[in-house]
Amino acid sequence: MPFSPGTTSDDRINADYWRDLQAIPTLVYTEKLDGENNCLNRYGVFARSHAAPTQSAWTHKIRQRWQLLKNDLGDLELFGENLYAVHSIEYHGLEQDFFLFAVRCKEMWLSWEEVQFYAALFDLPCVPQINGPQPGADEKAWQRTFLELTHSRGAFDPWDTQTGQPCTQEGIVVRDARAFPVDDFAHHVFKYVRKNHVKTTEHWKRNWRRARLAHEFKYGEPS
Repeated sequence: MPFSPGTTSDDRINADYWRDLQAIPTLVYTEKLDGENNCLNRYGVFARSHAAPTQSAWTHKIRQRWQLLKNDLGDLELFGENLYAVHSIEYHGLEQDFFLFAVRCKEMWLSWEEVQFYAALFDLPCVPQINGPQPGADEKAWQRTFLELTHSRGAFDPWDTQTGQPCTQEGIVVRDARAFPVDDFAHHVFKYVRKNHVKTTEHWKRNWRRARLAHEFKYGEPS
């Protein structure tokens, strides 16, 4: 979204986002989690690039899970947020560390209802859903309501790894509830990311650490 304060070099800004939103009958809002985007398909587990399957240490667990799913995927590609490694946010409330947010089948991104269906079928949780406003005629009013949502701490008790303090959620993803063609992705999915979110450096991969699950934190532990 053009008013998203956090962007990266590979983000594309949609200046016509409001026109696109108004053409969508039902919007689905989900929490943007701070992990690695992994794709599971019949050929392997991929991170960012589909040139070759990933072999990173922090995808070891999801690659083990893939071994159980691969023969049932067919043309499906499951996209999820892998939180096994800590990035800029450490979550103190995780019960699991991989959350499905999209499913692609050939040249279509499937509807949110279908994403939830396949999440249940493969026993994977979906990213947390947020109750957000549907677009009306007043863009500024919609923006105000939307921005209020971005101040939430989210579903999993996030803490900033640099300051050691509680923080807001990384961002929010807004998508069309319906299915839509792969080529039309930019007109159906939109994201907002908090300011100065990315705090990891080029040394992250050498010094990465596993994200602890909720039961591994001592009661009242600040970081």
